[in-house]
Amino acid sequence: MTQKRFDRRAFLAAGAAVIGTPALAQNVNGAGTVEIERDLSQAVRRNISSFRTLDWQPHFSSLNNGAILVDITSRALHYWEEDGTYHLYPCSVPLSEDLTRRGRTRVTLKDPAPDWRPTPSMKQRNPEWPDYVGPGPDNPLGTRAMHLSWTYYRIHGTHDTRKIGRRSSNGCIGLYNEHIEQLYGMAQVGTQVLLI
Repeated sequence: MTQKRFDRRAFLAAGAAVIGTPALAQNVNGAGTVEIERDLSQAVRRNISSFRTLDWQPHFSSLNNGAILVDITSRALHYWEEDGTYHLYPCSVPLSEDLTRRGRTRVTLKDPAPDWRPTPSMKQRNPEWPDYVGPGPDNPLGTRAMHLSWTYYRIHGTHDTRKIGRRSSNGCIGLYNEHIEQLYGMAQVGTQVLLI
């Protein structure tokens, strides 16, 4: 009887493949995202990521100019149009607590073709990063960006969809490009923003 030798590399490779399969199989328009695409105006519903619908009243005094709430813990961006129509998007959030800013701000600029420059602290942490990336598929800000009143902070898209739903940013809030394009079309300069 021949005994097979335990191959550690094969075991680790197989384990990584199994763990990585859900991330590779994700499709923003697929069945796994049906819950967030559906009408969420009723009581609390949950999708596979445990997002939950929220009411705007505990967080904002009105919906003038619309309202964006980013929940860092659940990694979800909630948007209420001025008429109360509600949208929920999965998002990426800052890597660490020291990069996380919470509080009230607002949209000050909408950029339809964002370019990117690393902040001084980003360049210090990652000196190999380029000094500038123009609009296009290599741009870390994706296809749209909304600048906030806080210097260097944005709500933007990303071409790296693995970041969504994770602590992966240097301070900004990232969305799938399809979602930032939707939000960009609805939100306006002056939209109130709250990060909790």
